[in-house]
Amino acid sequence: MSGQTSHLDHVRDDVGYADILANWDASFYAKFTRALRPVVPGARVLDVGCGVGQVVAQLTRDGYEAHGVDVAAPNIERARLHTDRCVLYDGRRLPYPDGHFAVVGALNVLEHVEDPEDFIREVVRVCAPGGRVVLSSPNFLRVLGFRDYHSRMRGVGRKWRNLRALLGRRERMRVDPEAVRFERMSPIIKEPFTPDDDAIVCTNALDMGFFLKRSRCELERVECTDRHVAAPLGWILNATPLKYGLFNAFVVARKLPGP
Repeated sequence: MSGQTSHLDHVRDDVGYADILANWDASFYAKFTRALRPVVPGARVLDVGCGVGQVVAQLTRDGYEAHGVDVAAPNIERARLHTDRCVLYDGRRLPYPDGHFAVVGALNVLEHVEDPEDFIREVVRVCAPGGRVVLSSPNFLRVLGFRDYHSRMRGVGRKWRNLRALLGRRERMRVDPEAVRFERMSPIIKEPFTPDDDAIVCTNALDMGFFLKRSRCELERVECTDRHVAAPLGWILNATPLKYGLFNAFVVARKLPGP
């Protein structure tokens, strides 16, 4: 990446962002952490965009060989207080061989990357055949919801446009899949900063599932919540295609065997 500028450059040395991550409540990570737990005790797992290392630390305490990568040096400095298995990387190429991990995941990372399609392929690359991939990001194509903290989610008019966008994207996937790409967004520049103002990818579960399948994965579950909810409520929220228009995009897939 020498000589190149990147949207990620503004966080590479941002100590303040590391402070924000360090103060997030553990419940924020709980569902993601549970989804990352491999079936085999002691197996290798990777958290891409590990922040200050809370998920890696918990998985390490649970007895797994947990690793993490992040683009921000202050984040990795904090993460190494928990483990030496968190390393700095360039945001593009993961520094691991093919099929190295039993489970690979990324929590609230995809919406910030320069090339989301390549990012998903890279996450899948380092996952072993038969292993699990977990992606969780905001749903910027919300049709229903509350706490609409981003302008792309807010207002009846925008939600109507989001519904049309989802239906249009589903049709494009059917008739012209080679032309499908994640929609890009312009970051919001304002003070004070609020969550995902700097997002540049219009993440949603429909697109995430599509690109996982194109990367030789089979979807295991798609859910509209990134937090644990009561089982009856979870079933109601995720029982129909309406989940693609609700709060978040939590997608779990299994990498298929083969070349």
